[in-house]
Amino acid sequence: MNKYLNQLVELCEHDKELDSFKPKIEAAQARLNSKVNQIDKAKNEIDVLNTEIEELSEQISLTNAQIAELNAKSKSSAKKSASLKTEKEIKALSVEVDITKEQLSAANEQIDRLEKHVETKKALIADLETQKSAFEAELEEIKAEVSTQMGEVEESRSKIYSVREKLIKSMDPKTVSFYEKIRKWASNTAVVPVRKQACYGCFMRLNDRVYSAVIKSDDIVTCPYCGRILYKEAE
Repeated sequence: MNKYLNQLVELCEHDKELDSFKPKIEAAQARLNSKVNQIDKAKNEIDVLNTEIEELSEQISLTNAQIAELNAKSKSSAKKSASLKTEKEIKALSVEVDITKEQLSAANEQIDRLEKHVETKKALIADLETQKSAFEAELEEIKAEVSTQMGEVEESRSKIYSVREKLIKSMDPKTVSFYEKIRKWASNTAVVPVRKQACYGCFMRLNDRVYSAVIKSDDIVTCPYCGRILYKEAE
């Protein structure tokens, strides 16, 4: 294998190593995002419940005001009864008192229902607050783990990148430029081996002329089908 081709194979291997860190970084970020999303979801649910409690509290206040009015009306009716003279007036007042009692009973029942809803929602908030605190504690643990992991990744990447840069400086600029153009679309398969007379980038069978050129390794040979740089692995 000629010097330039050997350098390209080595360069491609370094790039594969560098790119292999991406899934680790993405996985670490995904762990963080997942926990942050859980915390945000709990916060949003708590906010919704608090809004619902405020609305229920307003309804309770309105119903209490209604009860106060009905109680005042009931007392007023009691005072009226002493001054009534005709049977018709007494009967009309009696109907009015009965209606007021029914309205009071319904209003008190409504208060009970609303207060139970408030207590239920407060209990849900308490559970969510507990969950959120647990998620926040887990997030801090994940942050610490990810920080350590990313430190190790960055150290490894830095070492490989340093070796890569040293290699590039020793290479012909035109060869590097040619490689980078192919890498833009072929990524880590810019330089691929030939096995069983086939390009291991597109898996197309090479004709004898191209295959012979790859074996000789006198020049940099590209696949006639996909354009990747080809090399023959050592037996």
